[in-house]
Amino acid sequence: MWELFLSIAIIFVLLEIFVPSLFFINFALSGVACAIISLFTKSIPILTISFVVFGFIFLFTIRPIFLKLKSENTQKTGVEEKYIGHIATVIEDIDNNNGAIGIYDERWQARSTELIPKGEKVLIKSVQGLVFQVEKYN
Repeated sequence: MWELFLSIAIIFVLLEIFVPSLFFINFALSGVACAIISLFTKSIPILTISFVVFGFIFLFTIRPIFLKLKSENTQKTGVEEKYIGHIATVIEDIDNNNGAIGIYDERWQARSTELIPKGEKVLIKSVQGLVFQVEKYN
């Protein structure tokens, strides 16, 4: 009987791989739990109810943790850690549509709500794609 639940767990893992929603992984974990339980009992109703109950318990307890970890990992990038909050030099006049800054011997596109002339120092506030949002540094 444990083979059946282990097979179900593998199917749910494959579903999670092809449909990455952090939904099916909960039922894969439930399948593993029921495979372990099936070593102690062979009752199909008990195992079926256990599978459903564990599935929903994992869905409402582990899924939020997975989603939080996933969102924390996707929010931080190397660009943000390396550049945001640092000072750069304007190498092309910056306005709302054009401009560039130099930092770490690199050239980056930059935008600002105010006109910032070449040679000024700017503070990098955020990044949108590959364009930095900057403001004058006092």
